[in-house]
Amino acid sequence: MSLRSDRIGWALLLAVIGFALLAPAFDQTGPLKQSLLKALAGPDAAAPFGYDHLGRSLFSRLAHALRLSLTIAFAATATAAVVGIGLGVLAAWRGGWIDRALGLVADSVLALPALLMVLMMGVILPGMGAAFWAGIAAVQWIEFFRLTRRACRAVMDGPAVEAARIQGFGPAWIFRRILWPEIGPVLRTAMAFGVAGAIAAIAALGFVSVGVPAPTPELGQMMVELLPSWREAPVAVAQPVAACFLLLLSLNLIAGGRA
Repeated sequence: MSLRSDRIGWALLLAVIGFALLAPAFDQTGPLKQSLLKALAGPDAAAPFGYDHLGRSLFSRLAHALRLSLTIAFAATATAAVVGIGLGVLAAWRGGWIDRALGLVADSVLALPALLMVLMMGVILPGMGAAFWAGIAAVQWIEFFRLTRRACRAVMDGPAVEAARIQGFGPAWIFRRILWPEIGPVLRTAMAFGVAGAIAAIAALGFVSVGVPAPTPELGQMMVELLPSWREAPVAVAQPVAACFLLLLSLNLIAGGRA
């Protein structure tokens, strides 16, 4: 069952990514072009998914919004994974005051709300895209750090690592050949959940109007903009919701299949 859910998740994710990447080749209007005469109009040749409240193509805006969310989420999770895994291995390998210091830093960062972290990065970095990337990565690395440190401690005490040290193998070889095969499956699951969490966070911040500024298309922002028109155009309102749902469902199926 887990293998089947894993395959379904990958199929859904590839379909969403394929739409986000290939849609611009068929886009005739662009995500920002307005035509108020077509506000909330149905699909046509130029806009296969219809128009939003300002007469902008939902087909184009959904594709751009998905690319934005996927790019930020994958970049943030990849950064968090590299930092968290590296520091987790270091803490487990060296132990002592290094382990305690890194644990204290992780606990201190965890005390800060994720929203506050993103807003702080928004002041420091130019552009909300960079702020989302840095803010989400600054929160997510803690999970990778804790998982890696806990898993590596158990492996470090085993005979395989001791034998490799005696034979003169370095840390990189030991990590690649001994540690990663043991901790890799857990961390790959954490990565899938991390990307899903990042996408949900971006959409949630957009929904409360503190995310990517208009008119840049973003899933949460599109939901807020279209929500007042749910009676006149329920299909239009449902589109960013469905896109976000399918994206999160695919990633959770992938993570569940690996668990």
